[in-house]
Amino acid sequence: MTKSKQWIAAGVTGLALAVAGIGSAGAQQKELRIAYQPNPIQEASIDMMIKWGKANDVKIVKVPNSYGVYVEKMTASLTSGSDQYDVIWNNDDWGQLWAHLLEPMDDVEGLKLADPWGIDPIIFNNKDGKPTTVPIGHTSTVFFYRTDLIEESELPKTWDDMRKISQKLQSEGKVKWGFAGGMAMNSTWGTWFWTTWTNNCDVLAPVFERDNAVLAQNGWKSMMDQPCMRPGVEFWWDAINTYKISPPGMPSYGRNEGNAVFTSGEAAFTTADSVYWGDFNNPAKSKVAGKIGVAFYPLGPDRDDAFAFNDIWGWSIPKTIPEERKQLAKKMLSDMMSDEEGQIELWKKTGAPPPNKALWDKIAQDDSFMRDLKRVALDVPRKNHSGYYFEQWPAVHKAFSDAVIKAVTGKRDDIPKALAEGAVNVHKAAAN
Repeated sequence: MTKSKQWIAAGVTGLALAVAGIGSAGAQQKELRIAYQPNPIQEASIDMMIKWGKANDVKIVKVPNSYGVYVEKMTASLTSGSDQYDVIWNNDDWGQLWAHLLEPMDDVEGLKLADPWGIDPIIFNNKDGKPTTVPIGHTSTVFFYRTDLIEESELPKTWDDMRKISQKLQSEGKVKWGFAGGMAMNSTWGTWFWTTWTNNCDVLAPVFERDNAVLAQNGWKSMMDQPCMRPGVEFWWDAINTYKISPPGMPSYGRNEGNAVFTSGEAAFTTADSVYWGDFNNPAKSKVAGKIGVAFYPLGPDRDDAFAFNDIWGWSIPKTIPEERKQLAKKMLSDMMSDEEGQIELWKKTGAPPPNKALWDKIAQDDSFMRDLKRVALDVPRKNHSGYYFEQWPAVHKAFSDAVIKAVTGKRDDIPKALAEGAVNVHKAAAN
């Protein structure tokens, strides 16, 4: 992080002078257009923008976009040289896809308050080593459970424990399903990825490596056909088809469908971003409000220590917008990083750890959920980033998803064949 910090420090003076010029430039109200995907954490962050806009006489225009088309639509806008958006939602999953199209953020003073893990140079830096995003907040995907059904001392430590507890609760008529979560493409973290990682496996070799140079040296080798991959796929096949602790339609579930089964009271367990804590505990949206907790992930047969993954979502600025609007947007994002009241409100609304890391311990003093989240996710020693950070990653992700979905919806005996084919396709996508 040293290089990034140097860039940030070097640019602060230039940004301050530019913003001072903005304040004296005419009486007409300025406007910033925000492209985003409707989601609790983004909505809460935009509430901070609107508050900042009122204080600084800037109109904030919200431009919502569907998650399913967001990357395609924003990529088209960025590559066309359009100036229709001033700030856009950026995700670690496609940070490198856009890095060369985004304004460097080295002169955003508030970035110094961010958790270095979240703004890892591997993820969001451009080829010049400059950061290209400012955090919205952290999106730790965590293991949720029903506190009215399961005592903390009874929580599953392994996949097999989860199956047995699920079957017990089903047999007692307390739930319809043991586990329900996202499984389809772009909801892969809700099932496939966490069981892959909790069995010490990964999409590419070496395990848990995210340095592109190391991945290239290893020939962009897929792990789809390695022994560590098969147990997780067989676990989900059995969960759906043999033990029936998960819904038969789960291979088509996105995050919303998985969340809906859990909040309806039909499932004992789910995995979801911690940002859904607010929705899960909202009596208007959830039948299990006030009855949920978070726990460590159950582990596969090849791992015996706790695992977690944690990354940020961020706001970025397209390179192609006029300089005056760039500087105004940077001023807003910088000020938001030091808006303690606004960030704590974001936490209360969503359960997303705020972008200013210094606030985490302060919140934890009085908030049991933050204490639990730090214990099972944020402070876990062996945590990992939740994707890969090269331009071909979306294609690799698609190849992985296609393979495991084919495996879980086919015959159990055909799982090795589906994974072997997937290994070839993942490698081709990565090495392209």
